Amino acid sequence: MMSHRYQRHHEHHNSHRLGWLRASVLGANDGIVSVSSLVLGVAAGQADAKSVMLAGIAGLVAGALSMAAGEYVSVSSQSDTERADLEMEQREIEAHPEAEHAELKGIYIERGLDEPLAAQVASALMAHDALGAHARDELGLSDNTAARPLQAALASAASFVVGAAVPLIVVLVVSRAAVLPAVSISVLLALMVLGALSARAGGAPMLKSVARVTLWGAIAMGVTSVAGLLFGVAV
Repeated sequence: MMSHRYQRHHEHHNSHRLGWLRASVLGANDGIVSVSSLVLGVAAGQADAKSVMLAGIAGLVAGALSMAAGEYVSVSSQSDTERADLEMEQREIEAHPEAEHAELKGIYIERGLDEPLAAQVASALMAHDALGAHARDELGLSDNTAARPLQAALASAASFVVGAAVPLIVVLVVSRAAVLPAVSISVLLALMVLGALSARAGGAPMLKSVARVTLWGAIAMGVTSVAGLLFGVAV
């Protein structure tokens, strides 16, 4: 007698990367754009090489700490809200199981199941993991999308430092007279690479991602450079 075994069909999805990918792309983009804009603004204001480098290093340190703190506070608030919703849902399940069953059944009916099947599915899922079923289907929460404050903070700070290092390295290796064109070109190339990498990691269209990241980075650098030229001071 041949035994039949369940074989899972494996598919490659990217949703499990959403937390750290969002923070990493945001951090790297902010590091590249903010520090390069700062360097270009200071350089356009006719500051010497030492002042340009000092401004860039200060921007790197302050930006990395700011990104880490901002991400941690923001994602912690999200995590607190998710936890509060889950605790409230658990109390409702314990106090009013019939009403929660009816609520879950209604969700499945709206998704296309007939009433008997929806009731059967709701009963089976609540018997297996009532809170998990309500978290996923009523609240839209899952392990893949759960807020992770520390992960987001570390990913954001580390990627900010990597991004900010691009214009600083250029400032170190080129002459003072070549800072403006060298930083501009290198940063635009870095933004294109960042857009391509983020698109690849997230399974998104590459051309659209590259264009979006590069365009807004170029606008930020252009505005800051013009400000430095107009005021003739470090900005």
